[in-house]
Amino acid sequence: MNAPHEPAVAAAVQTMAEVAASYLASYEGRDKSRYQRIGTWIRLIGDKPFTTLTPEEIDAAMAVLASEPAKVYNGKDADGNPIFKRKAGQRSGATLNRYLVALGALFAWARRNRLVPRGFESPTKHIEKHTESRGRVRYLSNDERERLLAACRESAWPRLYLLVLMALTTGARRGELLGLRWKDVDIERGEAHIGADKDTETKNGDARCLILLPQVSVELERFAPKDAHKSDALVFRSRLRPSQPYAMAEAFRDALQATSIKNFRFHDCRHTAASYMAQHGASLLEIADTLGHRQLRMVQRYAHLNTDSRRRLMTRVFEGRL
Repeated sequence: MNAPHEPAVAAAVQTMAEVAASYLASYEGRDKSRYQRIGTWIRLIGDKPFTTLTPEEIDAAMAVLASEPAKVYNGKDADGNPIFKRKAGQRSGATLNRYLVALGALFAWARRNRLVPRGFESPTKHIEKHTESRGRVRYLSNDERERLLAACRESAWPRLYLLVLMALTTGARRGELLGLRWKDVDIERGEAHIGADKDTETKNGDARCLILLPQVSVELERFAPKDAHKSDALVFRSRLRPSQPYAMAEAFRDALQATSIKNFRFHDCRHTAASYMAQHGASLLEIADTLGHRQLRMVQRYAHLNTDSRRRLMTRVFEGRL
């Protein structure tokens, strides 16, 4: 007589942390913030069964995120791990939405890999996104720009002038510039490539070509090593630890104090570049392309600055037709 069939054993339900670990192990995207953001979700709801996560549980975790101090990227440690430091205030609506996007990507990956039941719908679809402000726009007047660059030339760190000049004329982020290596720079062509490999990361992971003005190329030539196009050295390397970027915050702060420029951060060099472009007739699409933004809404803050160029455009379009 045959033995009775044993009852089938239900497959163990994976926790959110277990699914997230598999996702991160297979992740090949360029967005390096994905690891940190998914890691935050693991901290908040990692013990929850993945397939039964509810919008209410995610909303509760989002409330915790919104109440915590904001953090900013502050380079890498000796092992290449990202370092984050706290900054004043809490996470913005835009930042909270980026966390939600990362969680949504995790659910999409799980669906593609059949880790969820057929017909499963991501609970993130039922989470209302936070309102995003246009953001602050602080840019240098012509007088402030001249005074700041003059002070940078006098800095004890010889490369501060080059760094600030590149930030003002390319709109690149501080991390992108500090991660730049000589092999990424083509002085003769007046170009620098960021995001092309793991050494020069952009915020959203997209590769981008920076246009280097002749004034920038001249400054780069002052510091370029022999066979610069083959050199793996950082352009703005630390004196004591050449494998790490120079800690430039104090030198930049000293330059601002010397010029009495108030309410200005290094990131505002990026706003200055975009604002100057808008004032001289650049379209929002051109500004977004230069700054490396994927979406035009990220540069809407500069729309009010190109009113005159839009007026000239509409005048040309309708001249003689009305």
